[in-house]
Amino acid sequence: MIKFLSLIVVAVFSLSLPAAEPRGTGDMGIIIERANGSVLIIETTHNSQLYRVEGLGDLSHASAVFSRDERHAYVFGRDGGLSKIDLLSGTLLKRVMQAGNSIGGAISQDGKIIAVSNYEPGGVKLFDSTSLELLSDIPAHYAESKQSKTVGLVDAPNQHFVFSLFEGNQIWLLDAHNPKQPKIQKFADIGLQPYDALISSNGRFYIAGLFGEEGLALLDLWQLDKGVQRILPHYGKDDPKKPVYKMPHLEGWALTDDYALFPAVGRNDVLVADRRTWQLVKKIPVYGQPVFVMSRPDGRQVWVNFAMPNNDTVQIIDTLKLAVMTTKKIGKGVLHMEFTPRGEAVWLSVRDEDKVQIYGTEDGQLRGELPAHKPSGIFFAARAHQSGL
Repeated sequence: MIKFLSLIVVAVFSLSLPAAEPRGTGDMGIIIERANGSVLIIETTHNSQLYRVEGLGDLSHASAVFSRDERHAYVFGRDGGLSKIDLLSGTLLKRVMQAGNSIGGAISQDGKIIAVSNYEPGGVKLFDSTSLELLSDIPAHYAESKQSKTVGLVDAPNQHFVFSLFEGNQIWLLDAHNPKQPKIQKFADIGLQPYDALISSNGRFYIAGLFGEEGLALLDLWQLDKGVQRILPHYGKDDPKKPVYKMPHLEGWALTDDYALFPAVGRNDVLVADRRTWQLVKKIPVYGQPVFVMSRPDGRQVWVNFAMPNNDTVQIIDTLKLAVMTTKKIGKGVLHMEFTPRGEAVWLSVRDEDKVQIYGTEDGQLRGELPAHKPSGIFFAARAHQSGL
């Protein structure tokens, strides 16, 4: 009888509680806590932390992509770990150790395939996005079966992936219509040591930066018969060489209606190229060696952060004037930036001060701040609907 009454009390009490409010994931994202092997799940409507997810291994060079419904984040760890996170419950669903040293990944156009780019062993692996079952292992063999690190892996239209071979000096186009038997088209002699790459938002132009020589390599995916074109060669021929303090990232390239803006390697410049001819238009002098050159979603501003010893500063470029309009001291160790989906705010990780800061992009004023342990990459779920991110 007592047990029966207890059940009634529990039932009545449960009925009196308000139901949990359902929510979407369109304003959610993750922040990498690189030293802890953890990520913060956040939302950008009220600028708050929802969960911390732990147990993700070495996140010293981690990146992430999102499922097409924006519910799941796939995190690529430096130790070769591939992790699947449920944003709504804040839980780690599965983690597989797929390599010895990993450098990033991508998700296919249909959202069914996760591709991971590896340093050790060099190559790309394809996984089922639901189960994380291995579908294919594609070693990056070149020159008498030598194996290259793979970099600059992005998704492309028509169920393709594109990536570059660092030692192999090649670009590979991977057709994943049959992910268990993918087809590869190889483009050789693209330039020395491609170190990172990007793809334009319409999925047409794949551009690899070169570390072993000045310039970039461009592959027009609409006109593959033209092969790889070298662009911006010898952009620093009249400048004294400097040591490279941190390799720039091309993922955050900036596009306006007429121009593309790139970080120069080892130089205090942002390069401006004409989008029709891919010729150098201008070099914009900036505060230090640029790492990320990232466009606000409308293309009106470009935000730039820098390598040491200038990584406490960001600059904002006016894309009409092609000149720096604002210089801001943020804090020690600004590693990454991410714009909200419609660009009214930008989130910046400040690693050495254990925080993330949020600035309005219209007035440049600080809007908020979140504590985070050694934050690095910031990734919002809206990336699910953008090619190459």
